[in-house]
Amino acid sequence: MHPQHTLNIGILAHVDAGKTSLTERLLFDTGVIDRLGSVDAGSTQTDTGAIERQRGITVRSAVASFRVGPVQVNLIDTPGHSDFIAEVERALGVLDGAILVLSAVEGVQAQTRILMRTLRELRLPTLIFVNKIDRAGASRDRVLAEIRRHLAPHIVPMTLMQDLGTTSALAYPEPLDDPAFRTRAAEVLAETDDTLLTRLLEGWTPSPGKLMELLADRTAQGLVHPVYFGSALGGQGVGPLIEGITALLPAACTADGSPPADQPARGTVFAVERGPSGAKSAYLRLFSGTLALRQRVTLHRRGPDGTPEEYTGQITGLEVVGQAGARTGGRLTEGNIARIRGLPGIRVGDRLGGAADPGDKGRPPHFAPPTLRTVVRPRETGTGPAARLYAALCSLAEQDPLIHACTEPGGATSVLLYGEIQKQIIAATLEQDFGIEAVFEPSRIVCTERPTGVGEACAEMGRGGPSEGGFWATIGLRVEPAARGTGALFRYETELGALPHAFHRAIEETVHSALRHGPHGWAVTDCVVTLVRSGFLGPASTAGDFRGLTPLVLTEALRRAGTQVYEPYHAYELEIPLDVLAPVTQCLGALGAEITRTSGGTTGWLLAGEIPAVKLPEAERLLPGLSRGEGVWWSRLCGDRPIGGPPPSGPTR
Repeated sequence: MHPQHTLNIGILAHVDAGKTSLTERLLFDTGVIDRLGSVDAGSTQTDTGAIERQRGITVRSAVASFRVGPVQVNLIDTPGHSDFIAEVERALGVLDGAILVLSAVEGVQAQTRILMRTLRELRLPTLIFVNKIDRAGASRDRVLAEIRRHLAPHIVPMTLMQDLGTTSALAYPEPLDDPAFRTRAAEVLAETDDTLLTRLLEGWTPSPGKLMELLADRTAQGLVHPVYFGSALGGQGVGPLIEGITALLPAACTADGSPPADQPARGTVFAVERGPSGAKSAYLRLFSGTLALRQRVTLHRRGPDGTPEEYTGQITGLEVVGQAGARTGGRLTEGNIARIRGLPGIRVGDRLGGAADPGDKGRPPHFAPPTLRTVVRPRETGTGPAARLYAALCSLAEQDPLIHACTEPGGATSVLLYGEIQKQIIAATLEQDFGIEAVFEPSRIVCTERPTGVGEACAEMGRGGPSEGGFWATIGLRVEPAARGTGALFRYETELGALPHAFHRAIEETVHSALRHGPHGWAVTDCVVTLVRSGFLGPASTAGDFRGLTPLVLTEALRRAGTQVYEPYHAYELEIPLDVLAPVTQCLGALGAEITRTSGGTTGWLLAGEIPAVKLPEAERLLPGLSRGEGVWWSRLCGDRPIGGPPPSGPTR
């Protein structure tokens, strides 16, 4: 009896490359579904939301599964639009491998390059599927050249084709019994292995079995990428791709029916759904240990302000993906994915196994925070509609915690975004799923503040009565800079136990909340706030005294420390024709962009540098006209820089 393997893979692509169509084809060809769904008709298996079906784009990650012999493949279909890049990258941490989909007509596109950069940085084993070979304009050599130039230098084409670019196009695998193919493939592998190169120079040619063994090893290391051509709609070339999935991508585990011994349960929640009744279910990938029905679990997360949080509950429903008909005994084992219920407070990104435990084989979260902020108000006035809007946005934040829904004055709610398409999706979701018509203010770039020095402030309780502010509390706080990327940290110099626990908790929670608005109105980050003095008066002091006084003391400490406002920057690369270099560089300079690298000069120019995020939309709007539509633009958040001159004011409290 062959051991059963589990393989968790994701399908990633630029929007409209055919990612969801490929998912449908894989499920159809492996017998999971008996009819192909259509993106245009809104009948696909993984785009289940009404908005996804209407717009023909994937917004949330979805899970399906199929089996090929002893291998169970859990397939995660991810969004393709750049506004949902965080949703894509969030799913990467639970994958064993990936399929990157390109179009044989459009070739490598901007979003494709962003996705491949991330896959290569994570060394995630990746197969490349070039779709739409049956469309006019499809090209093999041009696309392969673009892949080598822009995505990955070491690729092994695995497919031969006939009548490319016509409705009669065919695709079939390169024959392993052909010594010429094995030599070509081995030469690519040798570019990553000096020992193999030496053997090839000595005249050695690998056998078919040895070649596949070497190719699987280099693919698993993320060094080499097999490339398959085909058509998701027509089915051409999908058979060889399925063979490549099972033969070349590394399995998560081998299930022999016995649970791993003495391993704690570690896992990550990567998707959350709500049913028609409002009941919540979540998809969790388990990396070690086991998880059982009716088991009590503690999930760990970071709050919007960076503070560690815990959530405990009992699993009342557990369905192992791809094993609904199998006798799992209500148990999730290592390497598998389950849909769990009974945890109403569960959120995307929650971790099982400890806050400091990566739970994803050492891969840290790779997605950058959103850089846009908008304020949302209900079209109807009154406290009722405002409360319903806030509750609805908090519900959406369970699926995407990075939007950080926060209450604002006047019954409004602020959310963070990656782009305007995401705003449109949120607006449509509020109307269709919650019956709320919302009005969105124009989006603004999100800046941050960091302390420039050390500041300390203290407010003491008055003797025999309340202090001037009316608070029965003494609080002293010191603010100082911290290392980049550490967020906001809270520490004690006072003796723990000098205050009741409730008062300590009130101070710490209020510090993190108050840091949302620094002296210039922006969230303060990369700082250490230390409690240096504290005091209370018998039964007179309450937690409310400490919650009321803490923001006043912190504001004064921040004023004395001083803060600098930083704006986000994007790293960019731009390919342009030879004759438009001057107007393009002039435009970039006017937008405040830096050009740090220029190369090419024979067939075109490649420019690289950094640009303020606030100028990014204008650059993307102007460059197509300046380059006659031939320019290719890629950008990604790379950090931030201090703003010179008077800083812009942040959102009001």
